[in-house]
Amino acid sequence: MEKLVLLGSTGSIGSQAIDLLTSNEVDICVEALTCNRNVEKMLEQAKIVKPKAVGIGDETLYKQYKDDFAKLGIVVFCGEKGLTEISKNYGSIVLNALMGSMGLNPSYETLKAGKKLALANKESIVTSGEILTNTAKAYGGTIIPVDSEHSAIFQSLEGNKQSEIEKIILTASGGPFRGKKAKELVDVTFREALKHPNYSMGRKISIDSATLMNKGLEVIEAKWMFSVETDQIDVVVHPESIVHSLVQYVDCSIIAQLGLPDMKLPILYALTYPDRVKSNLGRLDLAKIGRLNFAEPDKETFPCLELAYESLRRGGYASTVLNAANEKLVDLFLKEQIKFYDIPKWIEIAMNKFDYDDQLEIDTVKELDQTVKKYIEVELGK
Repeated sequence: MEKLVLLGSTGSIGSQAIDLLTSNEVDICVEALTCNRNVEKMLEQAKIVKPKAVGIGDETLYKQYKDDFAKLGIVVFCGEKGLTEISKNYGSIVLNALMGSMGLNPSYETLKAGKKLALANKESIVTSGEILTNTAKAYGGTIIPVDSEHSAIFQSLEGNKQSEIEKIILTASGGPFRGKKAKELVDVTFREALKHPNYSMGRKISIDSATLMNKGLEVIEAKWMFSVETDQIDVVVHPESIVHSLVQYVDCSIIAQLGLPDMKLPILYALTYPDRVKSNLGRLDLAKIGRLNFAEPDKETFPCLELAYESLRRGGYASTVLNAANEKLVDLFLKEQIKFYDIPKWIEIAMNKFDYDDQLEIDTVKELDQTVKKYIEVELGK
């Protein structure tokens, strides 16, 4: 039986994972849960899945709730240190569904412990892809993607050789502003940006989808997860979100993975890999769908996608800078303190200021992340 650690259990991915485990016959037990502030929800989850340990990010809430978990016989950890301890010492598989750069250390410690990492925290591999993939190789850890696009690539590569890959093609829904031009988006609100047409997602990832930065981050992920060159990764807009991504091989064959736009499918595959288990998820009816559409992405209207490619071309810590700036700017946009196009504008400014090459190290990534965010904060007076 797999023993699961669920980091970020109260968020969208974490909640869906628990729904899957409690409504399907899977040979997995939950050994640990973590959350930042939504402790009431995690307490209810703990009563259902009965973990051995939990982690609470917020120190005040840790003090407030630790006795409630202790009464259930659950060990309680606190803060970033607690996340690290749980990642190292619990479970055989860790589902990292944390948001933002806080997911980096748990990803690193999971792989260093030689365990399976079901990765939904794209920021950790965006900022430290080379470090994480090298750590996995050195210690026998395994990275299994949870993003629907990377899960599709992972599945489409099964049984084929790395040398046979010609191109990886990531599909993008186009987000809530697909088909719009820049002049129509100057004054859009965060509420409009949150209205994803196909998926129900968290606030940060929904804004990233609206700017196409989410797809840019996935391009960076793909480079490191699948060991391909930057110019081997393409993006195509596919509004229906049925074809989740494709791999083109040297013989011109293309293999794709299809399914309804439901994040539970890639979550389930990551948790049960290398097996496939019967699920109660919806079945795809292609005849009912009728047709599938594809188009080139509009990089002029959505410059964040090209900025992500540029960070890969620059190398070094450029992707770390891009990610840190984006996290801070999305937060400011959600607080209505900046406008939509301030996001790509200030990402580019930050990349030009901080882009430098050095030996890649975890501590440097974490330090640079905070430095870039502070720079954005000071420059914008926020």
